[in-house]
Amino acid sequence: MIRKLLYILVALFFGTNLYAQQSGTVKGRITTADGSLAGYVSVQIKGTVYGAITNEDGEYNIKKVPAGDYTIVVSAIGLYPKEKQITVAKGTVVADFSLKENLSQLAMVNISGARKKFKADKVSPSLRLQSPLIEVPQNIRIVTGAVLADQQVFDIVDGVTRNVSGTVRTGHWDAQYANISTRGTSIPAFRNGMNLKTPWGPLADDAATIERIEFIKGPSGFMMANGEPGGIYNIVTKKPTGENRSAVTFAAGGFGLGRAAIDLDGKLSKDGKLLYRLNVAAQAKNSYNKYNYTDKYVIAPVISYEIDSNTKFTLEYTTQHVEALALGTYGFSPKGYGDTDPSFFLGDPSLDPSKLSDHNVTLYFNHRLDNTWKINGQIAYLNYGLKGGSPWPSTIAANGDMRRYLNISEELAINKNAQFSITGDVKTGQVIHRLMGGLDMGLLKTWGDFSSVTHPDLQLDKNATFNIYNPIYGIPTANIPVFDRSKSIRVRSGSNTYATELAYTGAYLQDEARFFDEKLRLTGAVRFTHAVTVGKTNKTQVSDNVFSPRVGLSYSIFKDFSAYTLYDQSFLPTAGQTFEGEPFKPIRGNNIEFGLKKDFFDGKWNATTAVYKITKKNVLTPDPRIGLDAVAPDGTTVKVPTGTNVQLGEQEFKGFELDITGEIFSGLNVILNYAYTDARTTKDLNPDPVANQTGAYVGNSVRHITNGWLSYRLRRPGFFLNGFGLTGGYQLHLDRFSGRSARTANLPDYIRFDAGASYERGKFSLSVLVNNLLDRRLLTQGSYTDLGTKATATSVSYYTYIYDMPRNARVSLTYRFK
Repeated sequence: MIRKLLYILVALFFGTNLYAQQSGTVKGRITTADGSLAGYVSVQIKGTVYGAITNEDGEYNIKKVPAGDYTIVVSAIGLYPKEKQITVAKGTVVADFSLKENLSQLAMVNISGARKKFKADKVSPSLRLQSPLIEVPQNIRIVTGAVLADQQVFDIVDGVTRNVSGTVRTGHWDAQYANISTRGTSIPAFRNGMNLKTPWGPLADDAATIERIEFIKGPSGFMMANGEPGGIYNIVTKKPTGENRSAVTFAAGGFGLGRAAIDLDGKLSKDGKLLYRLNVAAQAKNSYNKYNYTDKYVIAPVISYEIDSNTKFTLEYTTQHVEALALGTYGFSPKGYGDTDPSFFLGDPSLDPSKLSDHNVTLYFNHRLDNTWKINGQIAYLNYGLKGGSPWPSTIAANGDMRRYLNISEELAINKNAQFSITGDVKTGQVIHRLMGGLDMGLLKTWGDFSSVTHPDLQLDKNATFNIYNPIYGIPTANIPVFDRSKSIRVRSGSNTYATELAYTGAYLQDEARFFDEKLRLTGAVRFTHAVTVGKTNKTQVSDNVFSPRVGLSYSIFKDFSAYTLYDQSFLPTAGQTFEGEPFKPIRGNNIEFGLKKDFFDGKWNATTAVYKITKKNVLTPDPRIGLDAVAPDGTTVKVPTGTNVQLGEQEFKGFELDITGEIFSGLNVILNYAYTDARTTKDLNPDPVANQTGAYVGNSVRHITNGWLSYRLRRPGFFLNGFGLTGGYQLHLDRFSGRSARTANLPDYIRFDAGASYERGKFSLSVLVNNLLDRRLLTQGSYTDLGTKATATSVSYYTYIYDMPRNARVSLTYRFK
């Protein structure tokens, strides 16, 4: 039996090699005379059924072409056909074309690429993966700009997570920061492939600057930077296209929403080598919280210069400025989650607003060595700042009486990053090696002051009591503490735990070996990371040298159907220390997953499913003693401040994911997803048996999540309803766990429906959308503060939670200049 099996394997092996000797691959790149890349151009081998359409980078790849002499033809609307003679034998033939016409004459050709409104086939260059998504051994979901426009998304926290399986938005001050979790773990914020995460920032990215959002499930640090094992999200910002895609949008909506945005895209030189893109947006919005508001503006200019068809520099600057009366929109209750009205406001109109800003400058360098090899480099600088105050409860009584204190809230974070990479293909025999290697470096420095003054109660006038069920506002000026800001934030934070410094250098190498006519792909990678956490003492100075391996396998069962498996590790150095002054250990994680990917109807829509298991060690979690008395390192007894963390032992995340995205039939685009997530603490180093969380579910995790979004556009030229569209969706979160670890699901189910209509005619489009159609009281997160034996008649344990927006409508009008 074994001998027969060996005969079969040998026959299959030689049969595959014989087939490979009788066929070859034709690939190349098409550019225009002005050096621009020609996307969505037809490439056909004359007299055969073999052909392809170039991608957005002007590249095409035609496989399994029988050996022989052929004529290859390039054609597109607005172009004269161009031909070239080629000879195909074993191996790969490279046939590049340069078209005489400029890019403006190809505008009609790009219409053929617009049919994939919701679905993307490749990641952005910032991820440096060269293979199409269906061949990548990892679950990567892309939220396109068309999806953001269809859902009237104005920033990253505005419902974006509904488009990705198992992904939710939670967290502190979540109206200003994108606290996003996937697969049960919090994931960091990347911009254009660079980790710009700071302790509280960066600010939530505005939709005016976003081209697309890429969610990478599982560890990604091997090629991008140090990261979490659950994944990352990567904001891809808008860059110049060389075409006139300029547009202006005006929007209005419930709770005083007003917004204007302009997107200018064009050329600064006649030859098209110097291009620009400018996005500006301004927005004012009130809140369902009484008196609260958020005003902001964003300015994002980009300039690119193409030295030749192979070399380009791009300089990008983005600045955001936000003013908010209160950063958080929290509700509090001694009775349960969602007990108070959404209009409840913890702050007061007498208090000064908080002001936030970030400035991000990035320089990109891209150079193509030949048809396959590319060199990329980029350096980025982020300066994030917060200045304000934050009210918090001192005590809550059983009848709702609350005493409040005011924290100073101030932070400065400077994040510097640099990345260099080289990618390309090398062929050894019948095996193609798709190689990727590079370096990345980062330096994050933070300073913060979140201390409170000795003033336990923001007293109202005439001995009035602030009550959460019947709040009275208007704190007298004399009762509002004045913070001493005479010294800089660097000086004030020098003696506390908020002054941190983290530096790392990483080097990585990946080989994606492609066998059997590239049907089987074996990925092997390794990353070395040297990280230093700078401490104020030798005890808190930590240096780590870590190797992180990565192994992936992907096989194309058919051209449009692949299976994959992946094992990967992550490493994340962690700045800071415990309340007692002990330095944090690096967060370590590993992930193993299996998945299937299938394209349907010539790639119009895709279904991806995956199962995974993630193990995460040294997890940071809020210190359970926050707000309570504890002995400080100097021997004094003080209250543990907000922002203090401790480290658990180990957590385990297991789950199943299903994502369906694309055009199901003409005019109907769909996003459907479901995820089952089992996230638990499997080992807790806390010696206190009462506080030990072994076996408890991870805070803010959700066991069942399913989302759907449908968008239909009528396309019948001459019909009076041509351009009319309907859109809508649902979000369903079941078995939800609060922000602190829990033994049972303790947050109410999240069930939301949205619906809208739109109309496109010529250069104009008008959209109307109603969110939370049923006006349900929805919570985005919650936690419980247990005072235990320290509870008194005037100070009891209480629940904290954040409401989602009540029912609200949005109307957007867009004019496109071309």
